[in-house]
Amino acid sequence: MTEHVRSDQVTIHFEGKRCIHSRHCVLGRPDVFVPNVPGEWIHPERASAEEVAALAQRCPSGAITYERHDGGKAEAPPLVNTVRVRENGPLAFNAQLRFEDGSEALRATLCRCGQSKNKPFCDTSHVAAGFSATGEPATRESTVLAARDGVLNVRPEPNGPLRVEGNIEVVSGTGRTVDRMTKVAFCRCGNSANKPFCDGSHKRVGFIG
Repeated sequence: MTEHVRSDQVTIHFEGKRCIHSRHCVLGRPDVFVPNVPGEWIHPERASAEEVAALAQRCPSGAITYERHDGGKAEAPPLVNTVRVRENGPLAFNAQLRFEDGSEALRATLCRCGQSKNKPFCDTSHVAAGFSATGEPATRESTVLAARDGVLNVRPEPNGPLRVEGNIEVVSGTGRTVDRMTKVAFCRCGNSANKPFCDGSHKRVGFIG
């Protein structure tokens, strides 16, 4: 279920199933996003459309999106498609994402522990599962891509890896470039010995998802 809350300047859309509780919203503007209160907790009227846009764009999961009514620009695709490897956590994408069902997004955090009940999206199950995986994988030799933006097609293979096609740069948690490619298979069973990349372990462990 997605909540839609409108002010004169902007509408905030919040999709609870995709929220990973990164808390950029409630820490950045606790007057706009007021947690743990009865009734309405989203208040776009307390900020300008520009402020709401900036806040939404810091939401890594894409749970928060917005629609401006002040004539301002909508969120644009990034100039460089990236996926950030979160320490002991998900893969955080910022790109013009297109999923197999035809849906699109500019931001999404996708499960790599294999435990999410909302696959391919992260639902923070990695925390309870005690998932352990570095956010600083080794740098791999690569060259600068001819193009660094564009559509990124994302397809979770049944009982297998997350297949991604399009220009993408894999970035460590500290911002270091790990690799650059136009086609890649990311582990989503949580058992690869070559995380965040797939090494076929899903077959060995009988991953279902």
